[in-house]
Amino acid sequence: MVNRDKPALSIDDLTVAYQEKPAIWDIDLDVPEGVLMAIVGPNGAGKSTLIKAALNLIPRAAGGVSFYGMPYERARSLVAYVPQRGSVDWDFPTSVLDVVIMGLYGKLGWFRRPGPAERELALRALEQVGLVDFAERQISQLSGGQQQRTFLARALVQEAQIYFMDEPFAAVDAVTENAIVNILRQLNARGKTVLVVHHDLQTVAEYFDWATLLNVEVIAAGPTSEVFTLDNLERTYGGRVSYLHGGQLMTASAP
Repeated sequence: MVNRDKPALSIDDLTVAYQEKPAIWDIDLDVPEGVLMAIVGPNGAGKSTLIKAALNLIPRAAGGVSFYGMPYERARSLVAYVPQRGSVDWDFPTSVLDVVIMGLYGKLGWFRRPGPAERELALRALEQVGLVDFAERQISQLSGGQQQRTFLARALVQEAQIYFMDEPFAAVDAVTENAIVNILRQLNARGKTVLVVHHDLQTVAEYFDWATLLNVEVIAAGPTSEVFTLDNLERTYGGRVSYLHGGQLMTASAP
């Protein structure tokens, strides 16, 4: 259930620059608790940068970020992150089960070894994503969709309150996409807040109840039914945009 009075994530005046060129500029964004939100925009718009800056993975030039009113350092246990699949070394010699168990290290600490209880939690997460039969397989032996589901399981096992997912649907098959959508909906039904970098415009309205349209700056943010409009898409993409919605071809053209 969406709680608009209680932001799960607050971003104030956030700017990130690469070689003095802003990747995101002066971002102000409040994400209510319990939304399933798409972050949409053209290539180079700063979508992944926004997530990484919020999670302290890259330096900020200016601005602040808080989770339930706390800085990330204090809220770390509330947050889970699924990175882009292409940013992971899939040749690293480890099993699917071990990758998922790594999601528990934040609670275990680095000096306490995972035991049977942690193994059981990881197996349950793998069952959720349909990979329990692959638990002992090396991650290098997985297909792209299976690799994506492995990292989704690693996030699920953390039992976080806020989930960040960077392009989870990129280059996956229909089975994996359906599995991911079902997981997102289950998280949403449990009141979790989920932010997803997403590229497929024709599924935004179907998959997400909240949307942020981004092109270096925030163009619009709010309920998908209100902000996912042709006018806002035109402003976001700066040109002709076509996508299917409700079986109809929708087109926005730059003036």
